[in-house]
Amino acid sequence: MTLEQLRIFVAVAERQHMTRAAEALNMTQSAASAGVAALEARHGVRLFDRVGRGLTLSEAGRVFLPEARAVLSRAEAAAQALDDLAGLRRGAIALAASQTVANHWLPSRMARFAVAHPGIVMALTVANTAQVADAVLEGQADLGFVEGEVDAPFLERAPIAIDRISLYAAPDHPLAGRKLRPADLEAALWVLREQGSGTRSEFENGLYQRGLDTRRLRTLLELPSNAAVLDAVLAGGLVTAVSDLAALPLVGAGRLTRLDFDLPSRRFDLITHRDRMRSHAAMAFIAEVGAPLDR
Repeated sequence: MTLEQLRIFVAVAERQHMTRAAEALNMTQSAASAGVAALEARHGVRLFDRVGRGLTLSEAGRVFLPEARAVLSRAEAAAQALDDLAGLRRGAIALAASQTVANHWLPSRMARFAVAHPGIVMALTVANTAQVADAVLEGQADLGFVEGEVDAPFLERAPIAIDRISLYAAPDHPLAGRKLRPADLEAALWVLREQGSGTRSEFENGLYQRGLDTRRLRTLLELPSNAAVLDAVLAGGLVTAVSDLAALPLVGAGRLTRLDFDLPSRRFDLITHRDRMRSHAAMAFIAEVGAPLDR
């Protein structure tokens, strides 16, 4: 049984005339007759009684007609759903992002996309870089946004923005306003993000490029968010390394100061699974954030 056969059967049943049904379906009368005959032969039933030149539904035809209409209705709904998905009138995107990206870079872009495509549902999970990579690998997230190194052969990365990690302390900290030397960093008391976070890995990579070993730092606290780290710094006495984006509001309020020690810039990257097809909605959001499209 095919959808085409069902369409022919319903058209003939509604008109009780083979030629008029064929004309409505834009096919020949012989093709319509063949469709009905194939349906009857396949299931061993007679759907129409031939009365003179006309047709009337048999008992089997009367029972079958609402079922055929229901199947065609569901098929039409399914086709409409695919059209809606392709046209971005409906759909869903599961996003996962590391904290700096999620809190300071991604929300405005999500808002613009939501206004442009109100039928697309977006869900955002906030985690550290390692956890975001795992979510994309396991299919829990369609798109991941990270700020640290990711080493997974099934993930593809594309740059989307440039960020910088800097050192920060309270304005009255002894290191504030000074040109820092490596010895100053080793003598300072630190609060840092947890291992696995992009901020932590990029900070460690930056110090390594400057010839410093982070194992020599006096790290008193490791905390799981930028907000927690910055709160600890505001209490006084501690130094940290966070994104300039995360620190900007506190610097603007005069509660935090950037220390004079430059670190290399870093990238924000989009990560996707190499072997999973991207939906129309996901492709549209990739275009929104300005990542290069390779497929």
